[in-house]
Amino acid sequence: MGISLSKGGRIDLAKEAPGLTQVGFGLGWDENGSNTGGEFDLDASVFMLDTSGKIPQDRYFVFYNNLASIDGAVEHTGDNRTGDGEGDDETIHVDLSKINLTITELVFVVTIHEAHARKQNFGQVRNAFIRLYDRNTHREIAKYDLEEDFSTETALEFGRLYKKEGSWRFKAVGTGYNAGLQGFVDQFIA
Repeated sequence: MGISLSKGGRIDLAKEAPGLTQVGFGLGWDENGSNTGGEFDLDASVFMLDTSGKIPQDRYFVFYNNLASIDGAVEHTGDNRTGDGEGDDETIHVDLSKINLTITELVFVVTIHEAHARKQNFGQVRNAFIRLYDRNTHREIAKYDLEEDFSTETALEFGRLYKKEGSWRFKAVGTGYNAGLQGFVDQFIA
């Protein structure tokens, strides 16, 4: 069992998992039973930022329509449109050894696909989590359960993987927005 993080919690991956290069990020969720007339589709995305706080090229934005970063370091395994089943519903693989040296931070966000049109929000989601694990050993390093009730938000910044003093660290963010994926695109794409 890994470290259970709360909002703002941080871990140093070099201390918690020495030698780690293959990281898995799993996103899981369940609907709370609300009937909104459409499927409830959460989407995990990653913005790979340089020191300017922006992505240096479009291919450093990994999501359901761009499943791999240009440097081959980040791979999205595909879109789950229902959240059905136990465990991770969407997975993103990160090879820390392949991340372009200009990239200093990876921002993990979760949005609800067509949330406004379907009248959906995170208040209708339960058991949402993101977890970090060692892909080689499958050992869970940390897990962040989203406990706050985001009753009107349609987008969440779950966490950030960032480089500090030559070491990769993870911070659980847990900040909600009411803008969808486009809000993050506007923020991180120059």
